[in-house]
Amino acid sequence: MSLRERYARLEEREKRLFGILIAMLAAAVLLAPPLALFAVVHSARSENDAIREALQAINDEQAAISKAKADKSAVVERYSRPAPPLAAFLSKIASESGVEIPESQDRQAIPHGKKFEERLTKITLRKVGMLKLVKFMEKIEQSGHPVRVSQINIRKRGSEPDSYDVDMVVSAFDRKETKEPKGAKSAEPASEEPPSDEEEP
Repeated sequence: MSLRERYARLEEREKRLFGILIAMLAAAVLLAPPLALFAVVHSARSENDAIREALQAINDEQAAISKAKADKSAVVERYSRPAPPLAAFLSKIASESGVEIPESQDRQAIPHGKKFEERLTKITLRKVGMLKLVKFMEKIEQSGHPVRVSQINIRKRGSEPDSYDVDMVVSAFDRKETKEPKGAKSAEPASEEPPSDEEEP
């Protein structure tokens, strides 16, 4: 029995179902290539997006690395100018700021690792105005030397307007120049960093 004869013997309901099945198969055959092409395009687009994100991440990382190198160069440049003796250095800045230093006391140096040393000087200011004090501290921080105000205690003088007594500790950080024997290799890494603000007391 041929397929045509078998189809002719089917009832109307079976013929409708068979027609629906044939239509679905035809639709599947027609839609299969576009769907496959869409899946390929979508996959390629996802890969391109992933590659684009990876390239962007590399660019962002390069910017961060460049900034870190610039910051390190700035630190190295600052440490290339050792601070002078603190007493004379502070006296000069105080004179420029209109401030007098009646008391000054050098403290024992503090080592930071094997390559850095912190020198400290405690100074006392009497009857100083707030504006002059701020200018004095700004000149210390902006001197270009590795120097900073590490401790400060400000006390108001009774009922006197804009008059304060100040105890201040100023720190200078020096990089030690160590000479190694010829042919000997240093046990320390060449890129040892200077003490950061968190490490400084």
